[in-house]
Amino acid sequence: MSNAARIAEMRKRLTASLNPSQLEIEDQSHLHVGHAGAKEGKGHFKVNIVASAFAGLSPIKRHRLVYEALGTMMDSDIHALTILASD
Repeated sequence: MSNAARIAEMRKRLTASLNPSQLEIEDQSHLHVGHAGAKEGKGHFKVNIVASAFAGLSPIKRHRLVYEALGTMMDSDIHALTILASD
């Protein structure tokens, strides 16, 4: 899967699960050429997401919601993920 297709799938899953008011996904794979995940064909991404689902939650709980929404992609397509999550 290409990184553009990965971003589209990430957007689909995050939108369906968290209904964000703002969602930006940046492919940062070019910054990690040569890293283990890059050699495996997985991507490095940065997600900036704003959702009311995060209200009152600690940063770790917000991150867990993002990981849950992305599901199997965390194993198959994503090597590294930077998350900025707010409500």
